Amino acid sequence: MAASPTDIVLDLPAPDFSLPGVDGRTYSFADIAGAKGTVLVFICNHCPYVLAVIDRLAADARKLMAEGIGFAAICSNDAATYPDDSFPKMKVFAKDHDLPFPYLHDESQAVARAYGAVCTPDFFGYGADGKLKYRGRLDEGRTSPPPPGARRELLEAMRAIAATNEIPADQTPSIGCSIKWKATRTA
Repeated sequence: MAASPTDIVLDLPAPDFSLPGVDGRTYSFADIAGAKGTVLVFICNHCPYVLAVIDRLAADARKLMAEGIGFAAICSNDAATYPDDSFPKMKVFAKDHDLPFPYLHDESQAVARAYGAVCTPDFFGYGADGKLKYRGRLDEGRTSPPPPGARRELLEAMRAIAATNEIPADQTPSIGCSIKWKATRTA
């Protein structure tokens, strides 16, 4: 089922974390932060929305990273229920799509909850001050490519944030599959 963020509060500081990456390293927010800003995107391996954007996402990430903007992706889905999103399969996914950024595993789902992530993909763009400036989408594509000439919304927003550290006025929330939360157990 498609989900989209609704209660978006901008200018909040990025919650810190310590998560394993598919490259064998452990990352915190400071480890991935760029001098001009940072993007965190919650993705997974099986979501049709993610699969439709992953190659455009990787291409735009390469551009932003070359411009001093840090970038990482986080998978928080319950791998027990969705085995395609397991850590070993994340490693294959990262290699298959030649991801240029750290792909991190949030097994406890605590990081997704701290950020208020609701869907895959869900984009969080931070300024150099570590405060949330962008909670929009990559572009207007969904499960199919965007129309020719469509704006590259994340790329444009992060370039503006890097230049001004201001919150872009025009932001359209991302839409995608809901985060696959672990079942809560009651006593």
